[in-house]
Amino acid sequence: MSQLSVRPILITSAGGKTGRRVMERLITAGVPVRAASRSSSPAFDWSDRSTWPAALAGVRAAYIAYQPDLAVPAALGDITHFVDLARSAGVEQLVLLSGRGELEAEACERVVQASGLHWTILSASWFFQNFTESFIAPMVDSGAVYLPVGAVQEPFVDCEDIADIAVAAFADAAQHHGQRYELTGPRLLTFGDAIAELAEATGREIAFTSIPMEVFQEALLADHVPAELGQLMRYLFTTVLDGRNASLTDDVQRALGRPPRDFRDYASQLAALTP
Repeated sequence: MSQLSVRPILITSAGGKTGRRVMERLITAGVPVRAASRSSSPAFDWSDRSTWPAALAGVRAAYIAYQPDLAVPAALGDITHFVDLARSAGVEQLVLLSGRGELEAEACERVVQASGLHWTILSASWFFQNFTESFIAPMVDSGAVYLPVGAVQEPFVDCEDIADIAVAAFADAAQHHGQRYELTGPRLLTFGDAIAELAEATGREIAFTSIPMEVFQEALLADHVPAELGQLMRYLFTTVLDGRNASLTDDVQRALGRPPRDFRDYASQLAALTP
């Protein structure tokens, strides 16, 4: 086995919704990985650049899932610095998780595209898993979801599809090099539609209510959510959810040779796992 083949792939935000899935798939396939998180060894923290060189040392590729989001002001400088370090460390390939419709994320994409390394961009819409593995999950569990969004449609995408494409890119860097995939599900849904499908599949009563942004932000303050995250929520629920992403692509099909997973199937699988 060559030295190149045993060099690991770095998975940033390894405990996140996509990072965890990418890592699990690579481990199952027998690919060496290095999980990167605040609790990993070596530790990795997006807010502490001094932790980055040790995480990057000796890896051949990296999955970049920036926290909290590429839309925050610090992201462009951090991604620029990370890419510079990666190149200096001998990293050969970068796969970047990006946010569809986010101008700030697109600026970070351009840094990766100009890196001189093999690169693949995964520009994703809102995840299916945001309803069950994120801040919306407790509301779903309680049976009452209150969000500052109306009837705008979103092409929700499954994190399983995102992970499948990331792993495909690592398996065949040449085939996926230079590809910017805009990843969507097969249907446009409003948040109310998605909640209704979760309710139907699970047989539970789950109500969705659209509320003003000011009310939502007051609730965030009451829950002691940091100001930066509160500002990010405002951006995501207003600027990004203005209808700009209300369209579908065939990029999951293009990347994997199969259609994207449907939210209804996701809801059914969730129901099967619910006691």
